[in-house]
Amino acid sequence: MLNDGNQSVVDAPTTNWVDRHAPVWSRPYLRLARADRPIGTWLLLLPGWWGIALAGAAKGHSFPNVWLLLLFAIGAFVMRGAGCTYNDIVDRQFDAQVERTRSRPIPSGQVSVAQAWAFLVFQCLIGLAVLLVLSPYAIGLGIVSLGLIAVYPFMKRFTYWPQIWLGLTFNWGVLMGWAAVYNGLNFPPIFMYLAGLFWTLGYDTIYAHQDKEDDLMIGVKSSALKLGEQTRPWLASFYTMTVIFLGFAGLTAGLGILFFAGLALAIAHLIQQIRTVDIDSPEICLSVFKSNRDFGAIIFAAILADMIL
Repeated sequence: MLNDGNQSVVDAPTTNWVDRHAPVWSRPYLRLARADRPIGTWLLLLPGWWGIALAGAAKGHSFPNVWLLLLFAIGAFVMRGAGCTYNDIVDRQFDAQVERTRSRPIPSGQVSVAQAWAFLVFQCLIGLAVLLVLSPYAIGLGIVSLGLIAVYPFMKRFTYWPQIWLGLTFNWGVLMGWAAVYNGLNFPPIFMYLAGLFWTLGYDTIYAHQDKEDDLMIGVKSSALKLGEQTRPWLASFYTMTVIFLGFAGLTAGLGILFFAGLALAIAHLIQQIRTVDIDSPEICLSVFKSNRDFGAIIFAAILADMIL
């Protein structure tokens, strides 16, 4: 028998809007979509907004296309939810063995596997409706991304680098954002996509350190386990590559001094992450991981400032 909707997920913020304000019947599904933890939506959305803004700047626009920004926000919310739902279906047996994840809706019995599949289809249909409004090239890229999404949950069974695959998946919005404006691709979005890949490799390695003991116990892999005590210098390398490719993206798109001033601020933020992270403290790892929303917002604001001023 399924539990009611009053059981919170242990690692969700205690003041999250789902537990406080959402109708009880909807809470298990919103938790399944991680609506109680919006950081993942931000980390999926911001690269898409980067791509839209970068394309607008390259075209000489004074502001990004607001309609596209809104569409990508809706798309990021539902597709992040769909990805989490799919991931939880695939990983339900692993999640039941891990302290941080056993309270998720499927292993805790709030949602059945059949209900989760139905909810996944519902979210994907909304995502499809958003996708079909975009340019033909962007639609094609969206279809290709489904392969990345489908494979991702299985990567940690075979490689210590599932974070690379997550980077390929989570930053696909850069390419789609540019293509939604240009109906094609060029060097600037490719450079920015590579920047996002290394950025994700860094922040998700930090995130993975929360679960390293459980991962060892159940036999799954991560970059946190691979890098261990050498994580900090590797983070410096990942983030250095992030900054280099962001610089190439800005140069090839014709961005000016305001973008690079913002990039300098973003560099300071990344340095602070490397200095403050404690790989043996799950609380600090989670806090540093969440701070990457600020990094993404700084880059977006830097592109906006260059466009407007």
